[in-house]
Amino acid sequence: MPPARPDRPKIHQPLRRRVKVPVWADAGIRVFAAVFLVFAVVMIHWWDRNGLVDNVDGEVSFLDVVYFTMISITTTGFGDIAPVSDRARLVEAVIVTPIRFAVLFIFVGTAYNFIIKRSWEKWRMARIQDRLTNHVVVLGFGVSGSESVRELIARGTDPDCIVVMDPDEERLKLAEQMGCNVMNADATRDESLQDVRINQASTVLVSAGRDDASILIVLTVRHLAPDVPITVVVRAGDNELLARQAGATNVLNPVRFTGLLLAGSASGMHVADYLADLASVQGRVQLVERAARQEDVGKPLRNLGSGSIGVRLYRAGEAYGYWQPEAESVQMGDMIVVIKPTPDQGPGIL
Repeated sequence: MPPARPDRPKIHQPLRRRVKVPVWADAGIRVFAAVFLVFAVVMIHWWDRNGLVDNVDGEVSFLDVVYFTMISITTTGFGDIAPVSDRARLVEAVIVTPIRFAVLFIFVGTAYNFIIKRSWEKWRMARIQDRLTNHVVVLGFGVSGSESVRELIARGTDPDCIVVMDPDEERLKLAEQMGCNVMNADATRDESLQDVRINQASTVLVSAGRDDASILIVLTVRHLAPDVPITVVVRAGDNELLARQAGATNVLNPVRFTGLLLAGSASGMHVADYLADLASVQGRVQLVERAARQEDVGKPLRNLGSGSIGVRLYRAGEAYGYWQPEAESVQMGDMIVVIKPTPDQGPGIL
């Protein structure tokens, strides 16, 4: 048994999530808006300069207009230049004053966005991180990891419930664009996995790109989360047993799967096409695992009558095909694998 771990581990690495507008773009928009409004007030004052009086030399130059605009917008008001005509005072009241408030709101909004809001977002992400539960953890975001996340999202998984960990910042940017929570960390370290509350995850997907790294990650995850399902990708056939001994629940070998597709193509031109169809949510049919329901109890696996075709049944850790006697009557507690049409292909329920 692994040593006891605290339920609320100290946070070593922060989660982060994509922001809708980049910082530089947000700042640029605000600066441009403020400069444009100040320029508009300068031009208004220059156009109505005859309504202004300079108590120093009696002449209002363009530099005086710029100066008056700045002290007017900032409400400093030294009084050396002032509007004296009715029109100038009307312009100040009706046009310049609203612009003054707009510029003030821009600067206040900038302070809120870059200081208060971002501090709040960091605090909120820390709270989310501290309360993560029933989430999907993807360790490694290479080709296999990224494709698995795309498929999860296509199947209806909320990206907010997916946490991606990878040491490559470019890969994490791609995961952020998908809407996932990301963390730049080493998945072989206990503290990194504790930071994503690995023991509270619904499932863990491991694809580190190298079999030795993937197996080490599986060992670390299983040490921290004895009951969480782990699926790992390995590429060498002799490493499959090692991955299972390390604690992997499912071991996937893309090389072996490709071989199955090739062999299927050799025995029939449509076999490989159907296998690929089953594997993707974009296909016409889907292969789905679910728990047996009350309406399934007592029915044969091959004839569930729910718009799905049962193909395999798991009971007490043993697998049975639809042709075997154990599959003649589904029981509560069974896990069944069914083939069902995608929603736009016809009826069928999970």
